Amino acid sequence: MSSFYGKLGVTTVINAADSYTMIGGSLMPVEVTDAMAEAGRHFVSLEQLHLKAGEQIARLTRNEAAVITSGAAAALSVATAACMTGADTEKAREWPLHNGAKNEVVMHRCQRNGFDIAIRQTGATLVEIGDTAGTTAAQLEAALGDRTACIIYFDTPQYTQGALALEEVIRISGRKGIPVVVDAAAQLPPVSNLWRYTEMGADLVIFSGGKTLRGPQSSGFIVGKEHYVAACRLYTGARNSIARPMKVGKEEIAGLVAAIERYVNLDHEAMNEHYERLVDRLRTGLNEAGWNAERAYPGPTGQDYPLVHVKLNRPAAVAEQLSRQLLEGTPSILVALSPDKRSLVLNPLHLQEDEVEQILSRMRALYGWISQL
Repeated sequence: MSSFYGKLGVTTVINAADSYTMIGGSLMPVEVTDAMAEAGRHFVSLEQLHLKAGEQIARLTRNEAAVITSGAAAALSVATAACMTGADTEKAREWPLHNGAKNEVVMHRCQRNGFDIAIRQTGATLVEIGDTAGTTAAQLEAALGDRTACIIYFDTPQYTQGALALEEVIRISGRKGIPVVVDAAAQLPPVSNLWRYTEMGADLVIFSGGKTLRGPQSSGFIVGKEHYVAACRLYTGARNSIARPMKVGKEEIAGLVAAIERYVNLDHEAMNEHYERLVDRLRTGLNEAGWNAERAYPGPTGQDYPLVHVKLNRPAAVAEQLSRQLLEGTPSILVALSPDKRSLVLNPLHLQEDEVEQILSRMRALYGWISQL
């Protein structure tokens, strides 16, 4: 345990689950922490820094423009507000917007989730289309009107069941001049997703800075078409707007730029091989200890890396109890559960080499307990 957390009595955790906000997102590499420390030693114009950092991120991610936010959820609020007002400075100061404004956001019913409060807090009204059984192009077209600010699309597997394909949404909205905002907060790797959505025709795309990118947890960014990103800039920095409580500090801006630069320049083939090695070590060691472990693919939200599933063939309560024992023991290990809660899921994304053996040691010790059930 580190001295800082130890002094506070806070337990550090081995993260074999995912880039969960509840445990701090990810671990920042030295390139990121150095950039943040350097940024903290100087005063700068925050507006100029936002603009220049956005230009650098746009170059790194092969996009027209980019803007930094205080996380992906904040980016949902910023993007929604931007689509409601456009780059109209006066409207941006007149919140809440007057009656008759473009304040409707179209969403698939199957994509409603806990994050859509970030959309609704702008005052936008959600217009739902379809259901988990399916959505038709006619339903989308009927929902689009004079008060439609944008369509927001969550591109993760758990939210696409029953949704129209993103390509079709972009095609239909494009005919009516209505922007499409894609939430791709956790959709890395592959690195090509940083430009794939905009190449498809999406107008604004949201990414988290504190997940696979390993930037500051309280950072995110939006990439997309310049005129829409220009509207987003009205809701960042030190401007007095509804997004003022979501302002981003100079340190987080510097850290995010450094994180993106590091990530796009990684040897991604070597990273994939690294994940495969960790998964193979976990799978082999667990099976040798008597567990039933297998490689699974893709990552938890469809990302391009493998996982380990430990199949328990026990009631869901057993998997939950086992995960609690791992979390509450020493060292504390956080694992995920499969959707049916009958398997443990081990994720290599944030594991250190030495942590693999610690996980195996704990799992060996727990095998005797579960084999007696």
